[in-house]
Amino acid sequence: MTQTLSRREFLKIAAGAAGATGLAPQGRRLVEPFARPPEPSLGGEEAWFASTCRQCAAGCGILVRVLNGRARKIEGNPLHPLNRGKLCARGQAGLQVLYNPDRLRNAVRQTGGRGSRVFEPVGWDEALGILTEKISSLSRPERLLFFGGLMPDHVYRLATRLLDSLGAPPPIISDLHSALEGRNAAQWLAQEFFGARELPLYDLEHSSVVLSFGANLLETWMSPVAQSVAYGEMRQGGASGRGLLIQLEPRLSATAASADEWIPVRPGSEGFVALGIGRVIVEERLGHVGSHREHAVLYQDVEVGEMAAASEVPVETLRRLARIFADADRAVAIPGGSLSGQTNGHASMLAVQALNVIAAQLGRVGGVYLSHPGSSAALRETPLVQSFAQVQGAIDHMRAGEVDLVIFHDTNPIFDLPPASGIAEAVARVPSVVSFSSFIDEIAAQSDLILPDHTYLESWGYQVPAPGADRPVVSGQQPVVRPLYDTRSTGDVLMALAQQLGGAAAEALPWPDEMTYLQEVATGLQGSSLSAYDARTPAGFWALWRQYGGWWSEHPISLEPETTKVVSSPLPVVQPSFDGDPSVYPYHLHPYASIALGDGRGANQPWLQETPDPMTTARWSTWVELSPQTAASLGVQDGDVVRVISSVGEIEAPVVVFPGLRPDVVAIPIGQGHTDYGRFAEGRGANPVNLLAPATDPVIGSLAWGATRVRLEATGRRRELARLESLDGEGREHLD
Repeated sequence: MTQTLSRREFLKIAAGAAGATGLAPQGRRLVEPFARPPEPSLGGEEAWFASTCRQCAAGCGILVRVLNGRARKIEGNPLHPLNRGKLCARGQAGLQVLYNPDRLRNAVRQTGGRGSRVFEPVGWDEALGILTEKISSLSRPERLLFFGGLMPDHVYRLATRLLDSLGAPPPIISDLHSALEGRNAAQWLAQEFFGARELPLYDLEHSSVVLSFGANLLETWMSPVAQSVAYGEMRQGGASGRGLLIQLEPRLSATAASADEWIPVRPGSEGFVALGIGRVIVEERLGHVGSHREHAVLYQDVEVGEMAAASEVPVETLRRLARIFADADRAVAIPGGSLSGQTNGHASMLAVQALNVIAAQLGRVGGVYLSHPGSSAALRETPLVQSFAQVQGAIDHMRAGEVDLVIFHDTNPIFDLPPASGIAEAVARVPSVVSFSSFIDEIAAQSDLILPDHTYLESWGYQVPAPGADRPVVSGQQPVVRPLYDTRSTGDVLMALAQQLGGAAAEALPWPDEMTYLQEVATGLQGSSLSAYDARTPAGFWALWRQYGGWWSEHPISLEPETTKVVSSPLPVVQPSFDGDPSVYPYHLHPYASIALGDGRGANQPWLQETPDPMTTARWSTWVELSPQTAASLGVQDGDVVRVISSVGEIEAPVVVFPGLRPDVVAIPIGQGHTDYGRFAEGRGANPVNLLAPATDPVIGSLAWGATRVRLEATGRRRELARLESLDGEGREHLD
């Protein structure tokens, strides 16, 4: 007699079997996620799933609470060595990506012409047929471009393999967040100092003195949750005492407010401060590393008085900082994102990194080291960010009619790039435009075909964090619920596309689906002696991979970097240049990433819109920060609307009088100003990127987003902001 088991009875038996084989998860049950629970399931029974956050590129581990088939809460994974159970506001708001009412629910094509926002559903088979035909009909593979942001590593690898099999150029990796944190410049810096474009780790946790040059460690730069955890450990005051943090940047950020000292340096002069400190250390033979004779060549073109005058930081302050840094047992200097946003950014970052060389902090505890790849070396094919000059070259090709098909994934260049780059005109010239966006954002609104990706809570994947942790880490991503709508993961679409194209493309992507590919990748790590867990079979390893949320070493492993010949040549002394005549545009524009909205991709999540800015308490809109002196000279106060004008554009926004700002600087948060992207983002505030001149660092081609000068005009109008202390401000009344 055959007996039929219910799903619930089967899961009980399976759980018992897993316990008998030693594969039972510790502290949480793994069951197949479902959007609609079957009838026999017990209401109120919860499960926790380990995965990876994709709200930014850091790769933090998360645990997602699922109740009755619905994701209810996201927390940090305490087993994950990167974020160690912590999570930022953006990570916790990820549920509003999954359940956002403005998500696309199926593939669509735009029937009313680009920008009409008139869409009709299209079946996936037909959509894949359209894309296959577009690729097959290309006269040359070079006429296909693939633009991506810092996409998950598995998507990058699949896209790269597919494009290579077609003979097309590799993906162009560019997004606003990468530009603001200076990722391209940091990769170049690592190449010049250490011979590889591997982002170094700055051992904040074990440092006794930290000089941060524009690195907003506790907000949006690189891996802010991991850095916040490390900062907390540094401040605990272990055996060596409470660590000291000195922040150098034009604006008092949340990181600067948490530091022991904030030094408001002149924009573009951060490198001069580093050069002055280094010259004092070498000249006065400070510290514990001997005579510094071998380092003298680095500073042969540096005069301390000139550096002080150029940076407006007194010589006495430079000498004090030099002694603090050189006398510390464990000191580290960190070149942050605002350095790279200048035309002399590369030279400034060289000057800051050189401080770690002369203090002998490379490979030392509390200093600078590289993430050890361990058994994950084969997976460390992570996206390398292109410079703005390279992106501008691709734009010029599109504008010249040399591109027939362009595909966009996890990037929104019409919002991200300065309009003066010509991106909107270039996209309009391309015959076929395809987007993988889950929402109608600015680039999707100009696309012919949209193939909406799953959200990260519905799909498989992996990521090697870059910068990494103190040990080899591969973060695993798994679906915590079944897909809510008729969307498809980009990985599955690329594999299906490859099979339809056949030939070399089919051979390059032979896997039937994304899960099979990820399982092959994950089990390739089985048997490593470094692993935090062990399994006797591939199936057992795959179960543990999902239970832990990836793979990592049980113990820290550091890798001492080897320096190149760059440390034996004189450091360049390069003056910054700015777009705009100072007599017409007297203020430096300082755009910065919102701690809640990031580079704007969080603007469609109301939890993040409601999160007050930690320094101004403003939310739901754009504001212009002015020092009290500047506001008084203009005759404006909080809530007065001003017009900010550069040589290439203008925007209007209300004023926030902010004492933590140099009088010659105007600061504006980035994140608002969307013309598309759903009800919570559209029509709110203004996008300060529209003010940016398309200037670059001439050495590495990075976007010099801090090299624009502006002027201000009072409009005579007022607009109250929604602030923590002003609940009636503009913003929330328009949520319906």
